[in-house]
Amino acid sequence: MIRYTLACERKHEFEIWFNSSADYDKQIKRGLVTCPVCNSAKVDKAIMAPAIRSSARRRAEPPPTAEKLSATTETAPVAMLSPQETEFRTKLRELHEHLTKNATNVGKAFPEEARKIHYGEAEQRSIYGEASPEDAKKLREEGIEFHPLPPLPDEKN
Repeated sequence: MIRYTLACERKHEFEIWFNSSADYDKQIKRGLVTCPVCNSAKVDKAIMAPAIRSSARRRAEPPPTAEKLSATTETAPVAMLSPQETEFRTKLRELHEHLTKNATNVGKAFPEEARKIHYGEAEQRSIYGEASPEDAKKLREEGIEFHPLPPLPDEKN
């Protein structure tokens, strides 16, 4: 696992854990990483100060053992949810299931289909699919309303 501090185009900073730097690159390229404050998909790594231990602290701390290193590389962030967070997660799952059951999956044709619906060239209906960050930006600039459909947390576990 690797933690990055990211910043959106509006300078909002936030941290996210990724399985690897390649996983970060893949998710950024697909537009799956968005700012939790403004929902912008235009994010990049923020400048981070490295964690450097002082020489006094290094002398006081024994070097990590192989078992300790192994344990830290095989763990992932976890959380205990409050009842409100559990209810929110349940509602999010219900919304996700409702959308995927009642909308048409248009896959990579999402930008084109969204435009056709917006401009009245196709019947009004709910759709979902994939859009690159560039396509999403163009749709927003055209005034076409859409919302990201993020994968649910359990889908990655």
